[in-house]
Amino acid sequence: MSQYPALPVPLQPDPDILALAVSVLQRGGVVAYPSETVWGLAAHPDAPGGIARLVQLKGRDPFKPLQVSCVDARTARALAQEDDALLKLSVRWPGPLTVVAPASGRCSPALAPGGRVGLRVPDHPVARALLDAAGGTLVTTSCNMSGYAPATTEAEAQATGLADVVMPDGGVAAAGLASTVVLLPDGEIVRQGSVSTQEIRALLADGNGQS
Repeated sequence: MSQYPALPVPLQPDPDILALAVSVLQRGGVVAYPSETVWGLAAHPDAPGGIARLVQLKGRDPFKPLQVSCVDARTARALAQEDDALLKLSVRWPGPLTVVAPASGRCSPALAPGGRVGLRVPDHPVARALLDAAGGTLVTTSCNMSGYAPATTEAEAQATGLADVVMPDGGVAAAGLASTVVLLPDGEIVRQGSVSTQEIRALLADGNGQS
């Protein structure tokens, strides 16, 4: 269950800032946003040049896959092939879990190099509001130059100078620990993060998928 099941008024992003961020994304710009793990950088998947600009700004290897952040578990699962393990793991969304899975036909090949897509549903009210306003999905990566530690505060995100707009965090701080990354179909944990190995193993063994 999400730590933030609703968007309380104090955590609701300023409508003008949210509208500006969405406009920037739609024009191919890059937005920094808070998540429950570390700060992220986002580009719109349908904006011409947006993904390329994100890669260029970070100094990232263009052949290294990016992540697709989604507004909810249903949206994320639609981008991957149907799989019992994915359904079981998706009960942990929203939350600090990234699942790399074989992409479905609904997923653009540009988002799934080698036929696999990395999926995440962040559990932060600002990130969720941004995703909802932007259409449900964004191409994302951590807010840092490649080779450097990711930003964990709004001030650090501002200091990177990588984003056209930095979304205020609404007073909800990032934990500073990256998401756990699980590779499907075999369930290999390729990065240990906020979700423990024991919890992943328990979900895959006898978890029940939910919408």
